[in-house]
Amino acid sequence: MEINLQPGRYVVAVSGGVDSVALLHLLMQLPELQLTVAHYDHGIRPDSIIDRKLVQLTAQQYGVPFVYYTGKLGPKASEAAARAARYQFLHQVRQASGAGAIITAHHQDDLLETVILNLVRGTGRRGLSSLKSTDVVKRPLLHVPKKELLRYAEEQGLNWREDSTNSDEKYLRNYIRHRILPRFAESDREALLTTIQNAHRHNAALAGELANYLHLQPQTHKLKRHDFIMLPHTVAREVMAEWLSLRTSAELSRAMLERLVVAAKTAHSGSRVDVNKQYWLVVEREYLELLGKTRNVVESS
Repeated sequence: MEINLQPGRYVVAVSGGVDSVALLHLLMQLPELQLTVAHYDHGIRPDSIIDRKLVQLTAQQYGVPFVYYTGKLGPKASEAAARAARYQFLHQVRQASGAGAIITAHHQDDLLETVILNLVRGTGRRGLSSLKSTDVVKRPLLHVPKKELLRYAEEQGLNWREDSTNSDEKYLRNYIRHRILPRFAESDREALLTTIQNAHRHNAALAGELANYLHLQPQTHKLKRHDFIMLPHTVAREVMAEWLSLRTSAELSRAMLERLVVAAKTAHSGSRVDVNKQYWLVVEREYLELLGKTRNVVESS
């Protein structure tokens, strides 16, 4: 099972499940990597401390640093809230350890589940290529099916724990995992994977065009309103999505983008429109501006 990573210092996200335990074992075969194992306990399950102890023991056996944090999200926490808290912790560990990137155990089945989930939610073209490696989050197993990771873990005699919440079908992702994806024939999987690859290429090309458009704006947190109003609606939605994704951590949905684009084009000057809990979209006569709710202006990056 091949993993392509540049030599360097990394934070490995290990939950204690079979995917991340197998990932850590694979990474330990690469001596040019300097690893810190990070475990986030969401505080959702009463037995989650057992997961943490398993990961801590595994890290000790490998002789690598181990860092953990226990959250208090509670059993009613949404998947989005859990994900946001987990990544906030992981990025804090990355910065504190001087690591170049985080490594996660997302695999091919996760990729397919995410695409189906995003299609159900109506996230548009971005939903077809949302789960990928970036400069600061590496996902080297996206080409590996879940069954291969499970087989590898069994062959290597690895120890892991099953998260009981993964079988709870009140979560849409779990419903897709247990009810929809297993019905895919191998040809169906291959066809969807090909669609995802094509979407990656098309989205990369479109992102380049959008970056050029945004580069011509007066500031990173401002758009010329007249120019934006003159854009066709579908193009304006893509510009809004790219602008928000570059400047905020907002979870983008089609409904949210529609609401913001309509407000940007039609709202009275001086209007403030909620983006999320952190940001406003401020509509002025000449400009659209992103403002942080707890600080004056969204900082340039």
